[in-house]
Amino acid sequence: MFLSNIHIYPVKSTRRISLAEARVEFLGLEGDRRWMVVDAAHRFLTQREAPRLALVQAWRVELRLMLAAPGMNLLSVPLPGATAHRLTVNVWRDSVMASPAGDAADQWFTSFLGRPCQLVYMDNPRARLANPDYAAPGSVVSFADGFPLLVTSTGSLAALNRLMSKPVPMHRFRPNVVIAGSEAFAEDNWHRIQIGGVCFQVAKPCTRCIITTTSQDTAVRGKEPLRTLSTFRKRGSNVYFGENLVPETPGTIRVGDEVSVLEWRPHPKP
Repeated sequence: MFLSNIHIYPVKSTRRISLAEARVEFLGLEGDRRWMVVDAAHRFLTQREAPRLALVQAWRVELRLMLAAPGMNLLSVPLPGATAHRLTVNVWRDSVMASPAGDAADQWFTSFLGRPCQLVYMDNPRARLANPDYAAPGSVVSFADGFPLLVTSTGSLAALNRLMSKPVPMHRFRPNVVIAGSEAFAEDNWHRIQIGGVCFQVAKPCTRCIITTTSQDTAVRGKEPLRTLSTFRKRGSNVYFGENLVPETPGTIRVGDEVSVLEWRPHPKP
């Protein structure tokens, strides 16, 4: 098995950036989901409520975040300084302290999404803890849904696409790392893996939502792949595809790195 793709999403729920290599930090890949859009109540916004976020491209240039989207002017947002005031924002059940990006960024996103919102930055790498039911005590996470990284496999996607009349691309599932060379859904059985020289705990299967039905190129929403996944990857009320990862150590991973299974799950999930 080998690492075939690496992706980061500088602003939560926006367009992916593909990398040849990435630095693994305890809260996720360097530069991944350190920014987030929140609504007027300071609750996180994603493509679930605002599918047009898929059309926003964000990238970092030195100490600035660059933003681009159809019909919008290119915006350069300075990284909030150490003296910036903070506000409490909500990600699922977590309350997290974050720094506002400023009026220009807020107006830019408000105009593009058609609703009042703000852009915020996670300046404290220990601001948010991962779920202790699945991650080691003290494990941290960025503004990602629940865990530092998401892994998917090309074998699993191929198996899914064979069941559908129109295949979907891997970026519908918004992974951080994609592994090639494994059997379909072999990741259900992994407990610990090593990518290059970095080891990861495979925390839990990833539950999938309506974002997977949203084209990441047009923001148009359909019914697949959730409809097909629900026929064979549903357990209870949840549908699963991919696995959540928690880094055990920092390090650097590169496309082409060998991937090894260090431990197998005694009871595969889902």
